[in-house]
Amino acid sequence: MEFQIQNIRAREVLDSRGNPTIEAEVKTKKGISRAMVPSGASTGIHEALELRDKNHRYLGRGVQKAVNNVNKIIAKKLIGLDCRKQRDIDELMIELDGTKNKSNLGANAILAASMAVTKASALEQNIPLYRWIAELSGNKEIALPVPSMNVINGGRHAGNKLDIQEYMILPIGARNFTEAVRFCAETYQNLKNIIKEKYGKNAINVGDEGGFAPPLDQAEEPLNLILKAIEESGYQNEIKLGIDAAASEFYKDNNYVFEGEILSGKELGDVYSNLLKTYPIASCEDVFAQDDWNSWIEFTKKHNKKVQIVGDDLLVTNVKRIKKAVELEACNALLLKINQIGTISESIDAAKFSIKSGWNVMVSHRSGETEDSFIADLTVGLGTGQIKSGAPCRSERNSKYNQLIRIEEELGDRAVYKVNL
Repeated sequence: MEFQIQNIRAREVLDSRGNPTIEAEVKTKKGISRAMVPSGASTGIHEALELRDKNHRYLGRGVQKAVNNVNKIIAKKLIGLDCRKQRDIDELMIELDGTKNKSNLGANAILAASMAVTKASALEQNIPLYRWIAELSGNKEIALPVPSMNVINGGRHAGNKLDIQEYMILPIGARNFTEAVRFCAETYQNLKNIIKEKYGKNAINVGDEGGFAPPLDQAEEPLNLILKAIEESGYQNEIKLGIDAAASEFYKDNNYVFEGEILSGKELGDVYSNLLKTYPIASCEDVFAQDDWNSWIEFTKKHNKKVQIVGDDLLVTNVKRIKKAVELEACNALLLKINQIGTISESIDAAKFSIKSGWNVMVSHRSGETEDSFIADLTVGLGTGQIKSGAPCRSERNSKYNQLIRIEEELGDRAVYKVNL
């Protein structure tokens, strides 16, 4: 039977940090479609649950329970179904799990199957994955995104004293995606030389997302280094800056421990405001803790029309939390991470609601990534105009950028480089 799921199986494989993750494969008439699930380091407390074994294997991080849940529970219900019925399949798995945060079967088990089904549907219909995602979402604006590349790491992603977790470059002045990647790669290489000359060769070791982690203390230092690299590359008019504070990580007892000082939400907001005045920052992410709604609201009220204010841990790709943030005007953009919510249908719903509400959407990788380039097709199919996938370094990051280069080539004259910043 055409489009029928003939078999589903999962296995334990390794992610970019050398930790186990789950890979699922769906067999249909035209072949096998595989999908691998990423994993975060700084994870929000409201995310769907990533099921880990917590036994002697892999220091407790094994995923055999999740694998067994695919092979023994999910597969029995999905074999024989039409792989094009994405929403029906996702809802069936959510019902099978029966919990609010997918803690029974595991969000990683459910997502692995959900992603593989999406890929199988595209394969069966002989269309690119991004076109099938566009059909699923009802999106008519297929577009290549602006990449947001993390080139200097701090926080949980590094061993230095920087509290802000990511310092990014966004080539909003590029003419197309391929040129955008080149601008970033050249800037990255110049940054590498600047850091090596100033701090020595140990400072150019890269973190989980490919960014450098030089021995810096204050937020201005990495921004100055990046601006110097941009200038040496000649892209002062083409590249803007972005930060991801991951502020939940330094939130303690209703205050923020930032650069050795204890700050209130308002005082931390003033720190960001000063950075915005001094540097060409186009995007600010997770500037406050995941439940510090008042600080988010006050900051957004002040800066809503000047800069993109992105919710990650605040929103966790969950439509309920996105609706609350829209109503309260707590931010103006969604960071979309498919493993925060656990199915492709729910991820599409989160993107659609955000866009309908006048927000921007940035599709994102995780710090523990895989070679699976799924999110590259996802961002094109949803037409979000933004993707965050780390530095132009490490193959699990470049796999996304390289897939986007292929898609742009395939689209040819129809390719649109969407800049909404």
